[in-house]
Amino acid sequence: MPKILAFAGSYRKGSWNKKLVNVAAEGAREAGADVTVIDIKDYSLPVYDGDIESAQGLPQNAVKLMDQFDSHDGFLISSPEYNGGVPGGLKNLIDWASRPREGHAPFGLWKHKPVSIMAASPGARGGIRVLPRLHDMLATVQMLVLPGHYGLAHANEAFDDDGRLKDEKIAGIVKGLGKAVAEMANRLAD
Repeated sequence: MPKILAFAGSYRKGSWNKKLVNVAAEGAREAGADVTVIDIKDYSLPVYDGDIESAQGLPQNAVKLMDQFDSHDGFLISSPEYNGGVPGGLKNLIDWASRPREGHAPFGLWKHKPVSIMAASPGARGGIRVLPRLHDMLATVQMLVLPGHYGLAHANEAFDDDGRLKDEKIAGIVKGLGKAVAEMANRLAD
């Protein structure tokens, strides 16, 4: 049973991206994966600064995140689009977690592990401008970014009160992202 880590690149309570990644996580579970959903707000980190790292070492929350990444076989990430790019908090998390650590190969936390990415926005484009940038960033740290990204437009109207997508066709697409990660992680484990 593959272990999948799911999270959104948003700190906002009630975030559409948190809701979206939960739908994808449901698809991974339906495909037989053991899914852990985290809130990056629980892993507060200072802005990456080499001086902090040199003087104090890795922050405790960076080590906790590294352990989370290391113990999972694949990932689901939903990101808001901030000014056409990746939110600073998500970028900062990746920057800290990519730092060298004794006993671990560079990028070993992520190397060749599958990830599906998605975005949600109240706008008509659904955050699609962030997806190529997020793809490039994750590929740089050697994640295996799967095809089939999805941008959810009009996210402010897309969910019911329980956080489920109202449109069953869209829910199927998003669950498919979770299923794809679970299936690829399973194949890579063989």
